[in-house]
Amino acid sequence: MRKWKFLGVGILLCLATLSVHAAHVDTVQVESISMQRSIKVLYVLPDVSLQSNPQACPVVYLLHGYNDGFRGWIRIKPELPRIADEKGIIFVCPDGENSWYWDSPVNPSSRFETFVSKELVQYTDSHYATIANRHARAITGYSMGGHGALWNAIRHKDVFGAAGSTSGGVDIRPFPQNWMMKNQLGEYASNRKRWDEHTVINLVGTLRQGDLALIIDCGEEDFFLEVNKTLHQRLLALNIDHDFITRPGGHTGQYWANAIDYQLLFFEKYFHMKPYED
Repeated sequence: MRKWKFLGVGILLCLATLSVHAAHVDTVQVESISMQRSIKVLYVLPDVSLQSNPQACPVVYLLHGYNDGFRGWIRIKPELPRIADEKGIIFVCPDGENSWYWDSPVNPSSRFETFVSKELVQYTDSHYATIANRHARAITGYSMGGHGALWNAIRHKDVFGAAGSTSGGVDIRPFPQNWMMKNQLGEYASNRKRWDEHTVINLVGTLRQGDLALIIDCGEEDFFLEVNKTLHQRLLALNIDHDFITRPGGHTGQYWANAIDYQLLFFEKYFHMKPYED
């Protein structure tokens, strides 16, 4: 396989640069052709990506949880602008409504898989100083967003090189009456096949070793702990490398604010690796 000669150098230059200026936080309306409407997206842009001679930077997409919005991550982790400058990473926080980040088979106005994995990535790469390659692109989220991050990454391995989930609803089927999922999939009792097909834990069989850099964590007091442990066991059975972490904590912003620090270290290490052409 032929090595990328410039990609790794670009990542290292961006990550190694320390800025004395503040990152820029901006909210934009990104047009979704698939949904025929605009979606709000919050961008956290490091200073190095905004200078007159900008440095291209890797991108981390951050997905929010149920009943939250595009400002969810900046509320949970107000240090994101400082982190963006320190690490030279662009953060992208889309509004996912209560979609679970699927293309809903019953609701044509909810096509958030297409939006996140295609339309938003294309918009970001065309409007900002990104390294437009899967090896410089990661996605993660909390709760519903943890499910959404893994769902999109596993189904779009050509788009994302690394993925994470914190307190993720990685198996939706034990919770058929919760979080408006039936509005996106139909009632569980009469649509079990559809629910089976739209849960992250049933996607792991499509993974091969090395497809994605994966990090998964969940609090020991979280109601999603058992489904995350089961996901971990399935990945082990398939010999898929991944980091799996449990620590004290529940399904809370405090837990997610702490967990994202570890996930960003994981992604930063991935970005530093010298990638190869797929």
